[in-house]
Amino acid sequence: MNTQRLLYIADQISTWVGKTFAWLIVALMLVVCTEVFKRYALNAPTAWIYDVNNMMYGTLFMMTGAYTLAQAGHVRGDFFYGSMKPRTQASLDLVLYIVFFLPGIGALTWAGWDYFHDSLAMREQTFNATPLPVYPFKFMIPVAGAIVMLQGLAEILRCVVCLRTGEWPSRLKDAGEMDVVEEQLAASTYVDEDTRRDAIARAHHIDESARQRNKNDEGLR
Repeated sequence: MNTQRLLYIADQISTWVGKTFAWLIVALMLVVCTEVFKRYALNAPTAWIYDVNNMMYGTLFMMTGAYTLAQAGHVRGDFFYGSMKPRTQASLDLVLYIVFFLPGIGALTWAGWDYFHDSLAMREQTFNATPLPVYPFKFMIPVAGAIVMLQGLAEILRCVVCLRTGEWPSRLKDAGEMDVVEEQLAASTYVDEDTRRDAIARAHHIDESARQRNKNDEGLR
């Protein structure tokens, strides 16, 4: 199995997990809308809704972190980073991953497992009129840490490949904003073909200009 295949496998795992837990957004919206209706229309608020909201949003936030990392979507201060050559970027990333990422995510995973174990042992519940179990939510902490760690190891491998070849290895592509823009323009009946092509070309130009500031800076390869 070659290196690129290993990187794609890590990307696929992170993408699958991220997209699966992204459906919590829909569930969270339904829960909030139901509670708003009950509270203001029926005057029958739910005691446990606040805890459910926190648990669902916390799970969503944690379990989509690896997907965001796989898509190079985390915010970075890249004013200087974007102008660096790929090998310089890879060197900086490698140092930061080893010095900060590995110890930080390792501590998160280890401590998260301890939190979950203690919570499970005491059958921890929320403090409200309708108590809810907390330990399933705390179990998400070590799980999320392990998945982010897996993707982080893939990113370290990417750095090593870039240091050897001078180019960043490709990532597993996912649907982006430009795909949505192009699909909407292609289905539009309000613009002619020349205008549609021009709009798509300008949208791709703007998107490509933005990509010059991240680690997949094609113009510097």
